Amino acid sequence: MVRTNHNIGSARKCIEDSYAVDWLVSNRTGNENVGGEKRMKANERRGAAKGMHAVHVRTTRRTELQDVTDQIAAAVHESGCPDGVCHLYVPHTTAGVTINEGYDPAVAQDIAAEFDRLVPRLRNSAHAEGNSDSHTKTALVGSTETVWIVAGKLALGRWQRIFFAEFDGPRSRELRVKIVPDPQA
Repeated sequence: MVRTNHNIGSARKCIEDSYAVDWLVSNRTGNENVGGEKRMKANERRGAAKGMHAVHVRTTRRTELQDVTDQIAAAVHESGCPDGVCHLYVPHTTAGVTINEGYDPAVAQDIAAEFDRLVPRLRNSAHAEGNSDSHTKTALVGSTETVWIVAGKLALGRWQRIFFAEFDGPRSRELRVKIVPDPQA
């Protein structure tokens, strides 16, 4: 079942409700209802919860790169996965995830400032919410990253860290983590 409504009030309500996402599951063939319907949380879907984690992020500025490496590393450690991949996904249209230098915190601040310079906030945006710049920045950064897991740890480069990229804050956000072990030989 797909519902669409481009009313701004409804869009805001959808954003607010994004943490209580549920799936409509039914035994349907075509358009007829053969079986009953039930609602279930996304993590209750068959096999979905295995290896899945959520990192909750609270941002404090409109544009901000927040280092979340330690939270992701903790999820990998907790999973007990010896080798595999760690998929990161941000389910928001005005925030993303990226990997960059984390040794010097000034780098993340400079990147955030450069995004604001390259894609300034538009005063007369056609988008009713007035945050088209945030959507553009997210399109440039992307909403996914994949990191290898080797010997139970994230296989990041020497200076690399994982950053949650906020472009429409401050907000409470979510970064989803899926850990997939390599098949056993």
